[in-house]
Amino acid sequence: MRAVVLLSGGLDSATTLAIARSAGYECHAVTFDYGQRHRAELAAAARIAVALGAASFRALVIPIGSFGGSALTDPSIDVPEHGGDGIPVTYVPARNTIFLAMALGLAEVLGAEAIFIGVNAVDYSGYPDCRPEFIAAFQTLARVATKQGVEGHAVRIEAPLIAMSKAEIIRRGTELGVDYSLTVSCYAADDEGRACGRCDACRLRREGFRAAGIDDPTRYFGQ
Repeated sequence: MRAVVLLSGGLDSATTLAIARSAGYECHAVTFDYGQRHRAELAAAARIAVALGAASFRALVIPIGSFGGSALTDPSIDVPEHGGDGIPVTYVPARNTIFLAMALGLAEVLGAEAIFIGVNAVDYSGYPDCRPEFIAAFQTLARVATKQGVEGHAVRIEAPLIAMSKAEIIRRGTELGVDYSLTVSCYAADDEGRACGRCDACRLRREGFRAAGIDDPTRYFGQ
């Protein structure tokens, strides 16, 4: 079995790759350089792909960051220390839709049975493209938009973390041997991958390790 795995370099996507490997898939990891300010995650994705035995690793450039509209791509917008009400300014417009569309094309070329994505709808920032209804809608798209789909062999969109808490994700990844010191989750990480400790991603990560009862290997500014 083959699978395309979206690998951002963060905690969730690393766990997703480990889950796909444990299920017996030959995993083809793909990450995206979309103009994100936390570019240390690109190097983290490459490290994780090697550490978790991905069969291949691709880093694709997609200039959606040139649109702006997000604190993760527009340096004039500050990364907030708290998400606040509603969809936060760290939301990147249509990001997962674009990522999954690219993965769908790669999956069809590879003859892959599944695409794995590490979205989560429990301990998350409220992004619309991390919710179960989004995954269900994209599954419908995969059935009607590709040769593979209309011939009755649509690629499955797998989101194994979608109903898990951050603590549950960390425990599962630890069981599967994920080295979380390789990952970068911070929205404002420096070039060495050190985290700010204040943004929403850092808060969720820190609380997840605490709730899991597992030591947090995250490196912070000043360390």
